[in-house]
Amino acid sequence: MDRREMLKGVLKGTAGGLMLAAAGNTVFAAEDAMHQHAGHQHSPASGKKNQGLIDAAADSVKKGQACLQHCIESLGQGDKELGKCAMAVNDMIAACVAIEQLANYNSPHLAKMARVAMDICRDCEDECRKFEKKHEVCKDSADSCAACFNECKKIAA
Repeated sequence: MDRREMLKGVLKGTAGGLMLAAAGNTVFAAEDAMHQHAGHQHSPASGKKNQGLIDAAADSVKKGQACLQHCIESLGQGDKELGKCAMAVNDMIAACVAIEQLANYNSPHLAKMARVAMDICRDCEDECRKFEKKHEVCKDSADSCAACFNECKKIAA
């Protein structure tokens, strides 16, 4: 083995070792962050301050994505009646992702965003209700929008 091959082997071993050390540090940093505020820990059962809004927004995103996929498929098959629904649900997904994130961190902008999200959820619900008898995903999305609207209302007040 010449020096060049030996140096390559050492460098590969060093790079692998550095990657392993970095991964270990990430795990330990996450564990330290969890224990950093031992007096302020919350058990999973206790939930967060805005847990109802977080759950409602996440549900709206999930059901909205299914609705949007349905709208896109329908549009692709030439059915243009769901075009406005697709636009409304797209807006709703964006708003609910934002409200979920802000609620998770109890942002000082949460109440303002909740007022905006209420309008967007109401528009999406109204549009989806037009098709709820025809398409189950539209009904599910409309129902989740109504629930998110009600949770936003608690925060926006």
